[in-house]
Amino acid sequence: MNVRTLCLSVLYEGEATGYDIRRMASEGEFAYFTEASFGSIYPALAKLEEDGLVTSRTVPQEGKPARKVYSITEAGREAFAEDLSGPIGEDVFRSPFLLLARFVSILPQNLVAQRAEEHIERIAKDRQRLEQGQADGKCSPADCWVINYGRAVLDVAENYLRTHMHELINLSRAEQRKDAAE
Repeated sequence: MNVRTLCLSVLYEGEATGYDIRRMASEGEFAYFTEASFGSIYPALAKLEEDGLVTSRTVPQEGKPARKVYSITEAGREAFAEDLSGPIGEDVFRSPFLLLARFVSILPQNLVAQRAEEHIERIAKDRQRLEQGQADGKCSPADCWVINYGRAVLDVAENYLRTHMHELINLSRAEQRKDAAE
């Protein structure tokens, strides 16, 4: 999903500022779909407005700079549906933990065990966030399906890590023995 489609998806649900879109894309419900920075969101919003797919209004705030609030137009809703109807790209998966796992052989065993436990805790927190989103009762049937998909993926990741963590730890230990023998 590109940033244009991300902006339209957030605005499809209701008005938002560029900051709101960034927050939702980094830590909110849209964080699971794509990554977007302020440096990409604001130019996308400007282009969407230029193309008549969104409108904006300035909302004054007491003691703060005014906020620019964006709304999707009917043409924007149609463009969003068209974007979703096109071919979807590959899922992108990035994991700093898997980078650590890839180079586990250069790390001490206790550090690997600690990082694995921390990763399990992060997975549990992510699952709790999904469960909380579902418990709030605000999700549509499609939202619930997406949440359940996310929970299933997290369950598999956690189960794999719990049942195979010893292998990862042993890889670091085995490499340390090799170094000691040389």
